[in-house]
Amino acid sequence: MTDTRIDRRMAKLKAEGHPALVTYFMGGDPDYATSLSVMKALPKAGSDIIELGMPFSDPMADGPAIQAAGLRALKAGQTLAKTLAMASDFRKSDDETPIVLMGYYNPIYIYGVERFLADAKAAGIDGLIVVDLPPEMDEELCIPALKAGINFIRLATPTTDDRRLPKVLQNTSGFVYYVSMTGITGSALADTAKVSAAVQRIKGHTGLPVCVGFGVKTAEQARAIGASADGVVVGTAIVNAVANVLDPKGGVTADPAEAVATLVSGLAQGVRSARLAAAE
Repeated sequence: MTDTRIDRRMAKLKAEGHPALVTYFMGGDPDYATSLSVMKALPKAGSDIIELGMPFSDPMADGPAIQAAGLRALKAGQTLAKTLAMASDFRKSDDETPIVLMGYYNPIYIYGVERFLADAKAAGIDGLIVVDLPPEMDEELCIPALKAGINFIRLATPTTDDRRLPKVLQNTSGFVYYVSMTGITGSALADTAKVSAAVQRIKGHTGLPVCVGFGVKTAEQARAIGASADGVVVGTAIVNAVANVLDPKGGVTADPAEAVATLVSGLAQGVRSARLAAAE
């Protein structure tokens, strides 16, 4: 497949000598317009790659915060079509920042794979993370996505051993997402020494960048993870930044985009200083 925005962005950051900041937010939380404003704020605050969450009613890997965000989005009327429309609206003012759709296969299956890939490509989507599709089902979505010029990003975990890893990496592109612990999103931060060892082990099997997520909430944690990873993924902390400015009925008490931008700006500083500090 041809180079994608993800490939170009990761190559650029590697040349600059620092890891990527990959930021996740839930599409449509708490509503379409607010969520789009959050999305537009991310690159300005220092995000290098955006993960756009596809809300789903029955997630299997999401912690309470992201589950709640998904339910708020669905209640506000968010659909997969609207999530693609959000990416398309974002592209009107930003044609550079890579967008990765993250979620589960059921909404894509219902939408129709061929139609989904055509619409995703037209909306400016660069990659997919579909957490419940194992490599044994690559013909279902992964291979068609690659043929459409969309990266298919696979998850590796602490339980993905050296026998399983080659299968996981077989059709992976863009980057490898290393989930730094077993369990759900929003858990405690993993031991950085173990993360570093895991990243090196994965790099022994692939030339792809390795981004690390699950548990990163602060600039200091981002700096620590960024010292060994090619990218740092932050999700739950961003979702919480939105939730924290909502009242019990879901009304907005302060600007969610501003709250997210403040958090992401600090995380970006941590990530930017990681590799540069290590090189001094």
